[in-house]
Amino acid sequence: MVHLKTEEELNIIREGSLILGKAHGEVAKLIKPGVRTSTLDKVAEDFIRDNGGSPSFKNYNGFPASLCISVNEVVVHGFPGNYELREKDIISVDCGVYYKGYHSDSAYTYPLEAVGKETLLLLERTYDSLHRGIDQAKAGNRIGDVAYAIQSYVESFGYGVVRELVGHGVGKKLHEDPEVPNYGKRGKGIKIVAGMVFAIEPMINQGTKNVVQERDGWTIRTSDKKPSAHFEHTVAVHEDRTEILTTHKYIEENYTYKWRNKSQLSKMVL
Repeated sequence: MVHLKTEEELNIIREGSLILGKAHGEVAKLIKPGVRTSTLDKVAEDFIRDNGGSPSFKNYNGFPASLCISVNEVVVHGFPGNYELREKDIISVDCGVYYKGYHSDSAYTYPLEAVGKETLLLLERTYDSLHRGIDQAKAGNRIGDVAYAIQSYVESFGYGVVRELVGHGVGKKLHEDPEVPNYGKRGKGIKIVAGMVFAIEPMINQGTKNVVQERDGWTIRTSDKKPSAHFEHTVAVHEDRTEILTTHKYIEENYTYKWRNKSQLSKMVL
């Protein structure tokens, strides 16, 4: 059952989303070679708690951390730990904030400065696919329109779209209806109406769409061990527009490597 949000509920989610965006910004300041992923997790948790929220992920079905930190071929749900970032890594940071009874959820994949052109293109195109999906997340459309916009774009470059994991409704629960796949057909799925709040989160692999789950029961990686990118926003649907509730603004202000400002990145010849 889809729970449509009132304006009062949306205001709370907006407030929580701002805390979430700023927490991402604090993490962005620290991402560089030699930094342990556990350090990033602590910084995010401390910031969220200091600002009146709590980490949505910590202890969620037994997940042990505040951030999902997924490096290189890990798609999602990686554990923070003693791993030290390296100059050729990409790192997905997924975070949620629980604030005044409501969740918000967003993710961003960072390239460190020695990442090659092919992987940078994967990140840029995955980022672009997120916004193509958001463009279709409007009242009167269907979830399949969002899914098709993402899938058709990234598959045109030969990338694999993960099937086992999808976007989701967000509200009093971290995962609510509707499910929002990154693959599908136009005109299919439930109708999108004003009051819906959901997370759109393309998980796009450089190679095969196939993934495997590690023995820890959480970590998902690509079966061919090629890189995977993940970007996510929580959005709210209004009658006349779609509002992006979460923000990557503080990431882009605070991360020192301005990779998305590289000239005509998507037109690079590999």
